[in-house]
Amino acid sequence: MNEKPNLGALFGAAADTRTFLGLAACPDLDALSAPIALIGAPCATPYASVGAYCRHAPDALRRATASLTANIDRHDFDNAGPVFPVPDLRAVDCGNLPFDEADPAGNRDAIRGAVAKVLQRGAVPVLLGGDDSIPIPMIEALGAAGDGYKYTILQIDAHIDWREIHMGERLGLSSTMRRASEMPHVERIIQVGARGIGSAATTDYEDAVAWGVRFVTAYDLHRTGVDAVLGLIPEGSRIVLCIDADALDPALVPGVIGRAPGGLSYYQVVDLIRGAARRGSIAAMDFVEFMPERDVDDIGAFTLARLITTALGVLARQAAERTTIPA
Repeated sequence: MNEKPNLGALFGAAADTRTFLGLAACPDLDALSAPIALIGAPCATPYASVGAYCRHAPDALRRATASLTANIDRHDFDNAGPVFPVPDLRAVDCGNLPFDEADPAGNRDAIRGAVAKVLQRGAVPVLLGGDDSIPIPMIEALGAAGDGYKYTILQIDAHIDWREIHMGERLGLSSTMRRASEMPHVERIIQVGARGIGSAATTDYEDAVAWGVRFVTAYDLHRTGVDAVLGLIPEGSRIVLCIDADALDPALVPGVIGRAPGGLSYYQVVDLIRGAARRGSIAAMDFVEFMPERDVDDIGAFTLARLITTALGVLARQAAERTTIPA
């Protein structure tokens, strides 16, 4: 009696989910016509001590949506309507990028190249990580687009990622926001959700403040609400959302390496995503640092996949506002 029933079958879902939410696959980015492109990025710049420890996250997140695939067109209360209200403006799943633990430069090139192609096609890239070094090449690709745009980064993370170097590596997950601060197209960084003890030193925090980072800790967010964050985003901003799974409370997402009490709730993160979209336009997004091997009964995979689903609904509505569909 240890065999688990296929509860997804109760909702008419397919047993095998190869794409997120059962969305159409688009393995050829040169043929991309959708406004939103999901891309799995299993690895960028791993530390030698742990390797690509989040490599299985993109596929685990896809599997977590299996029970939803048959009902993707049903009413979604978290999006106040179908996830994709305009059928022609659905997201597509572009599969996973190739990676090699021994070739971090090649991994970064693959991510930069994929994001660049998505941007060239006029779409919003949504990266499914993979560890938190993945945003570095993603943000670099935004600057290389040649459009002259400046960006506001909204990072939602338990850790601030401002180390200059860690384990001899400057492009690893502990240095993501410091590297972003060095990019001329990044004009503003807002970091939300820091809590507990991370790898950053007090001097790293002081460097971030001196650069101009605005911090809203997890405690401050619980105390004052999301408006304390949204008021820091100027209207009309082009926004990059960087979401680390450990920003959420580990009761919701236990599958992370840095569990700490006091994390954000699902709806706090939803409100941050929605609020950011109201303040400006979301240009790119990543969800990183989910580790399936640390999860408990797939609770974290489903929570994070549900959050991604809500975010896709926000992006679909953003696309609909910009597009006139012929009657």
